[in-house]
Amino acid sequence: MRSKAKSIDKNGNKSLFDAKRRKKNEDDCRNEWQINAFKRLFVLFIALFIVYFSNKYTSQRLIVFASGKESIRELIRRQRVECSKIDYDSEREKFGDCIPRTCARLVTDSIVSEEDAKHLLTIAKKGMAIGGSSGSATILDLHSGALSYEQSFINIYKLMQINSNYSVFSDLDFQVYERVKNKIHSTIASQFNLNPETLFLTHPTFFSRLTAHEPNTVHDEYWHLHVDKHTYRSFHYTSILYLSTYNEDFEGGRFVFVDQNQNVTIEPRTARVLAFTSGSENTHYVERVTKGTRYALTVSFTCDAQQAIQTSLFGKNTE
Repeated sequence: MRSKAKSIDKNGNKSLFDAKRRKKNEDDCRNEWQINAFKRLFVLFIALFIVYFSNKYTSQRLIVFASGKESIRELIRRQRVECSKIDYDSEREKFGDCIPRTCARLVTDSIVSEEDAKHLLTIAKKGMAIGGSSGSATILDLHSGALSYEQSFINIYKLMQINSNYSVFSDLDFQVYERVKNKIHSTIASQFNLNPETLFLTHPTFFSRLTAHEPNTVHDEYWHLHVDKHTYRSFHYTSILYLSTYNEDFEGGRFVFVDQNQNVTIEPRTARVLAFTSGSENTHYVERVTKGTRYALTVSFTCDAQQAIQTSLFGKNTE
């Protein structure tokens, strides 16, 4: 009789244990389902937010500030915008009058000759022929030697040191590059009432080649909305020299400033220079190229001497 009671008690405990385990499994399944459902809802929310925000800033009223069909040669076209206090106020004590007090966008077709622009395009093509991204954006930095190669970067100067067959750039190439850089530097200093000696070339300063290919890395996704000074803290003034022309060499690829109630568009044109203060007042994006190839040279400037590039050191700091 006692043995039978023990048996019943043992079986009862076992049944109770099985019931608890089943309940735990059910709770775990319910929790896992809730977590997965939350994850799906969160991903859906982010996707909807991105779609909404993208549609919002791409569907605003569009103002063409500089058409690719016109030539802006007599006067520099200028649009003033209110400076971002967040981006500049904390730096005024350190960098003084170099920090923008009047923020703006400038476009001109007169400071760089077509001959020099075409020479720079040749430099970009020569360098990029050695490498090239497998995606939609290829970068060449003449200062550091960084060159896109498939899904990463190589140093073109180190490659030239290893293999004498890669003698890519001539002295004339660097002379043209320096001349153009100095013209842009002088224009920005003059237009923003700066002492030229307080304004320095900074990194990254680079050639870019944009195509309609699908992106393979995050570096290929050049079309996202951004602020230059948030991406590169050293930036105070950004300039872009276009080396190809919208609707002739490529389609898409326009430069778009996103303002509160409108988008302001610059259509690239060979030898055209666009310059602007690098803070949030000039939030922008580049349209995806849909056909052809878009070439440009980004030339960036800083008020911080410690972030300056020594242009005379082309390829000499690769050891």
